Amino acid sequence: MSAVDDLLSNYQHVIESLTLVTGSAGVFDVVVDGETIYSKAVTGRHAEPGEVLDLFTERFGDGVARYGT
Repeated sequence: MSAVDDLLSNYQHVIESLTLVTGSAGVFDVVVDGETIYSKAVTGRHAEPGEVLDLFTERFGDGVARYGT
């Protein structure tokens, strides 16, 4: 759950909703506004600690301060 913790700890002020959907066969995809920013199926591995947060920041965080800063 560290990807969820990372996102909510840093961008809780801009995230309107966050939904966790169970999958089968170890599916782990992160989709934001219809865009996949991380997919275990594509990379063949689980995300490294902080990787999803970095990808989210690259794509959506430009110009949006992290929570508390």
